[in-house]
Amino acid sequence: MRPATPHLPPIALSCGEPAGIGPEITSKAWQLLKESCPFFWIGDPAHLPSDTPVAMIKTPSEALKVCAQALPVLPLKFAGSTQKGQADPLNAPGVVQSIEHGVALVRSGEAAALCTAPIHKKALIDGAQFAFPGHTEFLAHLAGRSRVVMMLASPSLRVVPATIHIALREVPQVLTPELLQEVIAITAQGLADQFGIQQPRIAVAGLNPHAGESGAMGQEELVWINDLVSELNAKGMTLTGPHPADTLFHAAARARYDAAVCMYHDQALIPIKTLDFDRGVNVTLGLPFIRTSPDHGTAFDIAGSGQANPSSLVEALKLAQSMAQRSASPT
Repeated sequence: MRPATPHLPPIALSCGEPAGIGPEITSKAWQLLKESCPFFWIGDPAHLPSDTPVAMIKTPSEALKVCAQALPVLPLKFAGSTQKGQADPLNAPGVVQSIEHGVALVRSGEAAALCTAPIHKKALIDGAQFAFPGHTEFLAHLAGRSRVVMMLASPSLRVVPATIHIALREVPQVLTPELLQEVIAITAQGLADQFGIQQPRIAVAGLNPHAGESGAMGQEELVWINDLVSELNAKGMTLTGPHPADTLFHAAARARYDAAVCMYHDQALIPIKTLDFDRGVNVTLGLPFIRTSPDHGTAFDIAGSGQANPSSLVEALKLAQSMAQRSASPT
């Protein structure tokens, strides 16, 4: 584990859905990272496990002084229930405020990065008229960015879905050459800036089975995806593909690229969740700040039982720290 950079501000962790496993994995992550990765939690302390040592703070800088002894909490008062396992829409405005506050703090430089615990979208819609398909789109809105990219990263694989929260039948219409080119460009820039890979190797998956099999199973590869890959390579990128998705994720194939750009949600998320479910991290590329998140949901079925695995949150916090350290280091 890399030591914390002394001058680096702490990481902000938004609370997410308080009825889920977010508070529990926050407490467990603090126990594991309190000496090496200072962070503070933004939420209502009443939702944390009762045995969690808590230190109330007024500013993020205070977290650096107390994190080794107690979980630093920037408190918000929520209106709803503290019951685990069932979301209370009355808590939704507080969940949204936690995210907004975290974004403001990282944009002001008071926090080094933003890590977000899982949200429950229906509760946010019911209780706060949440108008976004998910966390990623809300963060893009707060940052004033028209296009951001969702990357799922683990020690064994990095994947980017070019289309995210849409029905499968809509993918061929939404997936345009302009969209795919922008996604690839943001991915390449993110790998260089936030992962330190100066000439990233990107594998592009095909849209159709067997990448269309020369037109027998679809035309998109022949009509425009092949040409786009060639065009971007001519501009200095290092791309391969379009590859058949069914042979893109075995060990030998993964060794040949730094990230795979996939055409739709499940084409990207199934392989990474199969290979490394507990350590997958959601990274948003294209924002003017660093954002990571554990790659799992609220897990209402085990919330409050003590069973929740904090590994993905631990990896998300560590990755946020390493990205912030890279950004803070002189070039």
